[in-house]
Amino acid sequence: MGYEIEQNKTVENKCCKESAQNALGVGWKDYEKYLEIDVPEDFDFEQCMVYLGRSDAEILHRIVEGEFYKLLNFDGVNVLIKIAMKLKKLRITFLKKISPKRLRLRTAKYVWDMFDLGTDLTTFYKLAEVDLIIKLLIDKYKGLRIVKIDDIFEAICWAIIGQQINLKFAYTLKKRLVESYGERIEYRNSEYFLFPVPIVISKLEVEDLKQLQFTTRKAEYIIGVAKLFEDGTITKKELMLEKNYEKLKQRLIQIRGVGNWTADYAILKCFDIKEAFPIADVGIHNALKGILELEEKPSLEEIEKLSKNWNGWQAYITFYLWRWLYE
Repeated sequence: MGYEIEQNKTVENKCCKESAQNALGVGWKDYEKYLEIDVPEDFDFEQCMVYLGRSDAEILHRIVEGEFYKLLNFDGVNVLIKIAMKLKKLRITFLKKISPKRLRLRTAKYVWDMFDLGTDLTTFYKLAEVDLIIKLLIDKYKGLRIVKIDDIFEAICWAIIGQQINLKFAYTLKKRLVESYGERIEYRNSEYFLFPVPIVISKLEVEDLKQLQFTTRKAEYIIGVAKLFEDGTITKKELMLEKNYEKLKQRLIQIRGVGNWTADYAILKCFDIKEAFPIADVGIHNALKGILELEEKPSLEEIEKLSKNWNGWQAYITFYLWRWLYE
């Protein structure tokens, strides 16, 4: 995500220098207490904060006066950061204590990937010349980038949690899960959480999650996914090596509890594959109904016709349609 896999070694070799740079010529500077990341001209931090701030029940980050706070963990070491825009650069400040250089590098890459800063959106924006739906979305939200989830296990669990329930209750269930089984730290009278790791969830019984109001099926699915990650049946490294959208989707839907929508969501949020298109998503249907001022939601056949110009950018258009719903 963001950086190509083969570029990682090059960047790592520069970790002891003041700055690092990727193949696009955009990089960061290391000031020890904080990092500064150069961002593409078409990056809009405020638009991304609207997406990240869409629920007051979010447990895995906080937004305070336009600044983003999140707890990260690299190889068992917690890193608490604050992200803000300063002088047209992303500034990442290390809270509690300054992280060692190797963790500062990983933090920079994490943030780079999180905001999908390695994607050149020029071709996407050119689609506005031939597609009125895309033009409307870009006119309103230009600079918005897909906000990624680094932890594939978290993304799959979050998608399973959200199956067939409204977003508000999905956030409630996630909050209960994280508060019950995730790691937490305290900083200036506020708590910060990490999503539970597979080894913890894999040891639970279905009844443990049912006490949090998970259905039996969702409890089985999430515990089952945790066991697959914990025993190595599924690994992030293995999944990241697959660059073909259809093959990756088929790999994911072999997991019990993962259907087409869940697989597409995980691909959209975790991989540098832009073809992911959860066409049956209710949010997409509602957004298109509103944008086109239709009396009824469009059918799947109608959406397929509307999306004829979207090849290669379905994930971004999906994300922009979701953004439209937060108006």
